[in-house]
Amino acid sequence: MSQFPDPYAPGPGQEASQPPAGQGYGEQPGQGYGQQPGYGQQPGQGHGQAYGEQPGEAYGQPSGPAYTPAPPVPAEYGYGQYSNVVPQGMYFDQISGLNLPDGTQLASVGRRIGAYFLAIPLVIVTLGIGYVVWGLIVWGNGQTPALQVLGMRVWRPETNKVAGFWFMALREIVGRIIDGILSFITAITSFVLFVAGKKHQALHDIIAGTVVLYDPDKVLAS
Repeated sequence: MSQFPDPYAPGPGQEASQPPAGQGYGEQPGQGYGQQPGYGQQPGQGHGQAYGEQPGEAYGQPSGPAYTPAPPVPAEYGYGQYSNVVPQGMYFDQISGLNLPDGTQLASVGRRIGAYFLAIPLVIVTLGIGYVVWGLIVWGNGQTPALQVLGMRVWRPETNKVAGFWFMALREIVGRIIDGILSFITAITSFVLFVAGKKHQALHDIIAGTVVLYDPDKVLAS
């Protein structure tokens, strides 16, 4: 019975040309039989590895250096938001939207009207000239004679201070002239602004930038 010669049999002075274990004839190391490297895949990369991935890298995971995430934005930070800082010794009045000194409150409409009508008998009793002198003395404390009797004081929200002499002069002289410059028309306009406004400012208050506070315990006296 004839036998075919073994092609891998070593010839004289030659070693056997058997392929290495685990590798088929014509295969490259790390490559399956008849399998060519995939497009963009280097020899030795695992089959099914995504294009552009590096060995040992998970699919979809960035290959660059890790970055520290930005700190979270505080909850109170945002467009149009700000924190209302109330100075020490004051409180925020939600009705008027002003910071007012502790122990005081925005003078009510009724109390302000009472001060207006109280000024008439005070002028009569003091013969007019006495009322003017009295007014010049108490203007430095942010008051008029009628406001002093009823425990009220003029306040400037812009500076958080009692109105001084010159602001009281602006309020009581220039402001009152404008109140009555067109007689009935400006007087009614001033009254409507005073009653309807949340800060209860008449025209003379708006001109001087003042509001009137009720100060029963005289905390603003100093």
